[in-house]
Amino acid sequence: MSPVSAHRPAWLTDARLASLRRWVRTDRLGTITALSPFDALPTAPVPECSPDDVEAAAARARAAQPAWAALSFEARAAVILRFHDLLVERQDEVLDLIQWEVGKARLHAWQELLLLGTVARHYARHGRSYLKDRAVRPPVPVVTRVTEVRVPKGVVGVISPWNYPLYLGVADLIPALLAGNTVVSKADPQTPLTLLWARARMAEAGLPEDVWQVVAGDGPSLGEAVVDAADYVCFTGSTATGRIVAERAARRLIGVSLELGGKNPLIVRADADLDLAARGTVDAAFANSGQMCIHIERVIIHRKVYDAFTEALLAATSAQRLGQGLGFGYDVGPLASRAQLEKVSGHVADAVAKGATVLAGGRARPDIGPYAYQPTVLDGVTGDMDLCLGETFGPVVALHRVDGDDEAVAAANLGRQGLSASIFTADTAAAQALARRIRSGAVNVNDGAGLAIATVEAPMGGRGESGLGRRHGAEGIRRFTDAQTVAVSRLGPLGPPPGRPVESFVALGTKQLKLLRRLGIR
Repeated sequence: MSPVSAHRPAWLTDARLASLRRWVRTDRLGTITALSPFDALPTAPVPECSPDDVEAAAARARAAQPAWAALSFEARAAVILRFHDLLVERQDEVLDLIQWEVGKARLHAWQELLLLGTVARHYARHGRSYLKDRAVRPPVPVVTRVTEVRVPKGVVGVISPWNYPLYLGVADLIPALLAGNTVVSKADPQTPLTLLWARARMAEAGLPEDVWQVVAGDGPSLGEAVVDAADYVCFTGSTATGRIVAERAARRLIGVSLELGGKNPLIVRADADLDLAARGTVDAAFANSGQMCIHIERVIIHRKVYDAFTEALLAATSAQRLGQGLGFGYDVGPLASRAQLEKVSGHVADAVAKGATVLAGGRARPDIGPYAYQPTVLDGVTGDMDLCLGETFGPVVALHRVDGDDEAVAAANLGRQGLSASIFTADTAAAQALARRIRSGAVNVNDGAGLAIATVEAPMGGRGESGLGRRHGAEGIRRFTDAQTVAVSRLGPLGPPPGRPVESFVALGTKQLKLLRRLGIR
């Protein structure tokens, strides 16, 4: 028999595994199996779907959508709140799966759960207010009435990545469901078990079987099939793939929301608390081994404090515990796959070959695990290096010196991406003014990366090549609906009354235009 990962959670018996696999519906006999980052050995096989399976899943979801949308918002919200409670009560199971499939430190796995629970509560309790009918001033008062209503898109396709399989796999799905849609999700081949665990808990919470369909298998072919079958697509992933999704959706004239890559900057002003800035940089750069779209890859430091900040950063970096395994015993886990390890190693090697200096880390640690890589700090990174503006997506930061705010903003705005940014300073008013000059979907002040995304009432998304649309806040649920105008007349069609000259009707309308202009109305 082929060797299998020795880190399989003890509670994941064959019976429990079968209960997860049942949520992938296919007649095919083939399976897909990921490799655990802990030992590069297989986790557990799940059924492999075909594009035809995606089409069938979408058909089942489409058939189930009218009945789901016909339920009251409160009935749909009750399911989501029960899911929230199961998420909290059974958290050890899903934390085990996230760690086994992604490799991240358990604290970072728990942060996924924390954020997802917050999203679930928020939309279950406030989604109705975001979607409520809105009375609009009609063209003819008293005898006409106009209302703007929100109607569900229909079937939403969710294509989520491996790096945050619980949060990114489910946080977009929740507002889509609450808005009255049904969903087809494509599980990432690296992390299908985490998403299937969530699907099983949603069923336990009372979600009807066909309302959320999960497909698993090859990324490109299944992703294209999801775009071809859905009425709206929510995609999180690379900018290159996001372009393909947008182009394919545009041919069908369906909407998309895209959260794509980032090369996120952190600015350290001369007045910053340097220990605080160093801690914020470490948290934002090395969380999830740097494998998150909003993590910091560039640190832009005022020249006056460069040396002192670097000393503090290196001390904070050296204190990070690199390790792997289930439990809370380390701060930074391994990278998720050999492909990630090769990309990170390649970026660092290219930078060093072209003159960059490694101040900390800079190498793989096969003695810890097959994909373990040290938290790394580089100096002297220049524009000809792959690492300069290319997304590394690993535990690597590059330091850059500037002489003031204008230069810092210019450095932060280099490249075409704009997802997240941070500013550390004692002058928060100055930071808020600077934030408006930075091309970024979110700017955190005296926080590395988490504050903005944790604020679920505010929209989160990218500018430039970092994406389209927003998750969280009002936009995070309204994107899954269409605005519909319902106009009611008590007197029948607008226009000249029967038997009256058109000229008199036009003259009356002209007088109305002049009067309303003088009165300052509309």
